[in-house]
Amino acid sequence: MNILLTGSDGFIGRHLNNFLKPNHKVICLDKEAGNNLLSCDLKYSVDLVIHLAGLSGVRDSLDKSEEYWVQNVIAGQRLFDYFKDTRILYASSSTAHEPWKNPYAMSKYALERVAPDNSMGMRFTTVYGPNARETMLIPRILRNDVPYINTNHSRDFIHVDDLVRAIDTLMKSNLTGVTDIGSGTTNNLVELIEYFGIDCERVVGEQTERLDNLADNTLLNKIGWSPKINLYDYIKENRNDNWRIFKR
Repeated sequence: MNILLTGSDGFIGRHLNNFLKPNHKVICLDKEAGNNLLSCDLKYSVDLVIHLAGLSGVRDSLDKSEEYWVQNVIAGQRLFDYFKDTRILYASSSTAHEPWKNPYAMSKYALERVAPDNSMGMRFTTVYGPNARETMLIPRILRNDVPYINTNHSRDFIHVDDLVRAIDTLMKSNLTGVTDIGSGTTNNLVELIEYFGIDCERVVGEQTERLDNLADNTLLNKIGWSPKINLYDYIKENRNDNWRIFKR
């Protein structure tokens, strides 16, 4: 299969590209390589488009709402318009369930609204795994470097390998619309850090973020996908210090 992959140099994009390359011809478009979706050449003949490019992060979006709209919605719509007759899988976000919360969530919700009928929006929860951004919570737990934790937040964490398998499963289907992709398990953040013996400042999370992002994987479960990697086991195997388990 000939596949156009945007955002190929990002965290998820690199993992997905490595997964796809042995069995498919992958054409990579990434802004870091000079391929700005607002202006780059899109004249490719492909069987599938997987659109992962765009800006991510709730906090950064609060001060850059216009930039998030341009990069996530305007650029995405240009891609959608060009490949309107090609099947498209695109990255949305679990934040799109509550688009009024912040500019990032609104940009992902708006992208879903302009997506063509032959597309599938993938609402990722919180993704972790090798080479994730160092500022994310799981890499911080692995380094024992958590400055603070939001006491009122819970998160659904999905390993990038499970996410890649979910995308592969959707590639082999003809499903359209929007679906969550997560582990289907919610994790209270305070309980998570206490389990691994981490002591840090505790704060109440801002109203600009969702309290929980638990995924509903019903659609993916019906077509044979389910997550395999357990968050707690992953942390135990990858922490580089001696941690102790707190009894619950």
